Amino acid sequence: MSYVLNALLPICLIIFAGYAFKHAKFPSIDFWPKMDKFTYYVLMPCLLVYELAVAKIDLTHTVNLVFTSLSGIFAILMILILLNMILHFQNRAFTSIVQGGIRFNTYVFLALVNAVYGDKGLVLAAIVIAFAIPFINILCISVFAIFLREGNFALISFLKTIIKNPLIGACAIGGLINVSGIPIPVFLLKSVSIISHAALPMGLLSVGVGLELKYLRDAKKELVVSTVAKLIIFPLIAYGLSLLFGLEGMSLSIAVIFASMPTATSSHILARELGGDVSLMASITTLETLACVGTLFLIVPLL
Repeated sequence: MSYVLNALLPICLIIFAGYAFKHAKFPSIDFWPKMDKFTYYVLMPCLLVYELAVAKIDLTHTVNLVFTSLSGIFAILMILILLNMILHFQNRAFTSIVQGGIRFNTYVFLALVNAVYGDKGLVLAAIVIAFAIPFINILCISVFAIFLREGNFALISFLKTIIKNPLIGACAIGGLINVSGIPIPVFLLKSVSIISHAALPMGLLSVGVGLELKYLRDAKKELVVSTVAKLIIFPLIAYGLSLLFGLEGMSLSIAVIFASMPTATSSHILARELGGDVSLMASITTLETLACVGTLFLIVPLL
């Protein structure tokens, strides 16, 4: 149990420190949005490029891990669609429920995997991210297009969004360097490595900054459905699929940890741009981030 506390408590403390900094307006109100952007476009890509470039990748287990993760995402989407047919959510609300049910927080995912499994786990987590982000975006945008008339879907615009995603680009660059065997100067690799050390702590602080507790007062059944689907049903499905596809050890644990993550704090951006329920999305994001602290304390010791 001590290793669980050592892995999870630092992550929780850093997230809550971010929340405290925001409310203390330290170092300034304008600092954190800019820092979040810097983390997303510079620090996190450096981490992914470095870890994938120097990694020794076992494709056999990696393929099964990716397939398990993507299958779990699709299974949760189908469950939520069935629930919608029974409970008849408003269309705007349902788009937020879906985002809450299938999206994941990259920063928390990488930080926890790193705390438990170190660099070897980070590599597998990065590969899952490279495939999960475009897959989830396709599903989310499709849901908006189907359930909201104003949710227009443009293929070219969508492809540009995927190509411009810094995390996907970083995974592609790191993977190409690894596969091609191109010799990279040691000083360059060390520079990227040093920069990447700031990625996870700054990412976790950004998660705390993104918490909006005021929205929890408007809790609805939609909030409960999305949170239960993401933090309870998804991990159970991921565990079952992991056994089905022969995952074990670290690969199985990473698949379940991936499924146990709260939704991405950036979910409200898509909700705002495509006409979703922004306040509900903020509620779901905040509740899942807080609730995952408890669920992870139950799940991680079992892995």
